Amino acid sequence: MKPTLFLLAAGMGSRYGGLKQLDTLGPHGETIMDYSIHDAIDAGFGKLVFVIRKDFEEDFRRIVLTKYESKIPCELVFQALDALPEGFTCPEGREKPWGTNHAVMMGASAIKEPFAVLNCDDFYDRDSFRVMGQFLSNLPEGSTGKYAMVGFRVGNTLSESGTVSRGVCATNEAGFLTSVVERTKIQRIDGEVKYEDENGQWVSIPDTTPVSMNFWGFTPDYFAHSVEYFKNFLSDEKNITNLKSEFFIPLMVDHLINSGQATCQVLDTTSKWFGVTYPEDRPAVVEKFQALHDAGAYPEKMF
Repeated sequence: MKPTLFLLAAGMGSRYGGLKQLDTLGPHGETIMDYSIHDAIDAGFGKLVFVIRKDFEEDFRRIVLTKYESKIPCELVFQALDALPEGFTCPEGREKPWGTNHAVMMGASAIKEPFAVLNCDDFYDRDSFRVMGQFLSNLPEGSTGKYAMVGFRVGNTLSESGTVSRGVCATNEAGFLTSVVERTKIQRIDGEVKYEDENGQWVSIPDTTPVSMNFWGFTPDYFAHSVEYFKNFLSDEKNITNLKSEFFIPLMVDHLINSGQATCQVLDTTSKWFGVTYPEDRPAVVEKFQALHDAGAYPEKMF
């Protein structure tokens, strides 16, 4: 069975100030999603599932899905604040979504095969789709708990315009993930890559430190694990009362690997990530896409 590509498209670009997923950045009006989906189809993915906000469904179907439906099967699922496990209710006053792993949980009804998860507003480059597609396609039928992550070097994932969020990873000698911690403020300071820790201190890390760019590979058992751990997350008073707390994918993966319920292979890739985190990033991204087309990496018309 071909793997599915699960695209996280429910969030607004709060720092960028709009729906980055629909911004035309390529020389022929391409969005970043166009490149991801083109590369995924080439890498052997067989279905697309998008998680979006329900109030955006009509526009999303008209603007986005009509481009892809003739090339590959597509489905929509919806992230909502009140989509919580039985026995839990959304706190009054909460407006912020519950985070990336909550968005992933919305795919349980549509995905029954190995799948990859990624952000719609990041450019991952074709080799990352190749290595992930290969990993998922080669899993024995019925596999559980065998996950993967495309690892990027942190020095190749920064914005010159401000801080970025990254899952900072540690691996063992066999190349399996041993821990991943979401760091919400990372930037280059005085020539060094640094992140702000829980105490507000800036900690230096090597440029080559592997980080998660939210390009993960899972088997469908991941959904059931997520529901159970989300219950624990919501049962913690500091999470349920904090109107901005988020249930991140790295938090879930870190729990599963440290509890021995899963392994996560870090996949090496020649790809270099880029994206539009801030408005100031846009001109450089437009130039990079133009250069890729000039080099013949992508056709004039992808969809």
